[in-house]
Amino acid sequence: MNLSNLTPASGSVKTRKRIGRGSGSGLGGTSTRGHKGQKSRSGYSRKIGFEGGQMPIQRRLPKFGFKNINRVEYKAINLETLQVIADSKNLTKIGLQDLREAGYISKTALVKVLGKGKLTSKLEVEANAFSKSAEDAIVAAGGNAVKI
Repeated sequence: MNLSNLTPASGSVKTRKRIGRGSGSGLGGTSTRGHKGQKSRSGYSRKIGFEGGQMPIQRRLPKFGFKNINRVEYKAINLETLQVIADSKNLTKIGLQDLREAGYISKTALVKVLGKGKLTSKLEVEANAFSKSAEDAIVAAGGNAVKI
């Protein structure tokens, strides 16, 4: 074996179609584009959302709603989740870093603690926001709710 007799595996290389090189090739004439029409012309590219001249859907449907640019999006964490983390890691203080390590929030997420579930251990919880019921439950268990 040497460089002069290396060939690709049989069937792995296909010959390209030589389109528009005369009728004898079988691919002359319309060059596989069909007859007439916009798509048969050179330089044709369809615009995004084009529906053949029909009024496109983004123009048929009315505008509605708005985006509140001042909205603050919180990741909700329930008391039962805090209890699970406290039990598994034997913690008395839970902060955002503990929630990140447990995989409940992303690096940039803001956290709001909600009151679903029961809290049995005395915890100091750090979060960006608390619901009234969650704050009451944390204090009732002998803990402390700290807003960051």
